[in-house]
Amino acid sequence: MSGVSLRRRPLRERSTWSRLQPVVTVVLVAVLVGIPMWLVVMTAGKSQGEALSPNLAPPTDWQLWENLREVWDRGAIPSAFAGSLLVMVPAVAGVLVLGSMAAWVLARRTGRGYAVLYAAAISGIVLPPAVVTIVLLLRQLGLAGTAVGMIGVYAGIYLSTVIFFVTGFVRTIPLELEEAARVDGAGPVKVFVRIILPLLRPVLATATILICLYVWNDVFYAFFVLGGRLDTLPLNLFQVASAGLYLNNWHLIFMYVVLMSLPLLIVFVVAQRKIISGITSGAVK
Repeated sequence: MSGVSLRRRPLRERSTWSRLQPVVTVVLVAVLVGIPMWLVVMTAGKSQGEALSPNLAPPTDWQLWENLREVWDRGAIPSAFAGSLLVMVPAVAGVLVLGSMAAWVLARRTGRGYAVLYAAAISGIVLPPAVVTIVLLLRQLGLAGTAVGMIGVYAGIYLSTVIFFVTGFVRTIPLELEEAARVDGAGPVKVFVRIILPLLRPVLATATILICLYVWNDVFYAFFVLGGRLDTLPLNLFQVASAGLYLNNWHLIFMYVVLMSLPLLIVFVVAQRKIISGITSGAVK
């Protein structure tokens, strides 16, 4: 009897944990994500006096639209938004195309040489870029302070991320699909565009959101590469806050953060199913 009870006890413990796990997950998400979001939105809706010491209390008098209009007018939001799109869209598109093509080749080739090449290709995930070297190189090429130079920097930094994500996914695609297309006379480009690329949509959706998040919120590389010659949203927020425009105006700073986060939040809500599918597809297959 004691042996039976010992065997049953772990089952009961696992059953209890399986029931508690969703509750624990929801609580953790609410604490780690919900509280900061609540703080941002509540502060963005307060007056200047109430927002001097940001806290979780809701505003006594909501001034959300008034703060929004003030930030829109004084913060140069339209030009900074255009600058962010000008840099982000080509950078993300180029990284996805080049990275998925490189990942396809690396996933289908075997041998020690290709293994070394794959390790070198994904080394950018753990090796930090040399900012000073990048800036000096862009100056030599005449690309410092330009959108083209910034796009090239982002492409070089995040290409490893796409290769890492896509290579594992490509290995789950049956090779027979490509062989059948080649028997029908399709060349490598046609095989990639017609067969491989449509199957990569879930993982590319995930990679797109991640890279958009990195590029959209970047101020470090934009500060050194662009040097104030082209505005992006985070760089513009840093500049206007440093210039004293938003000094002690926490309600305007948090409103700017809300406006800057809305585009990516909308994209994430629309594409969340594909994002989750891209994260789990490699494990399921």
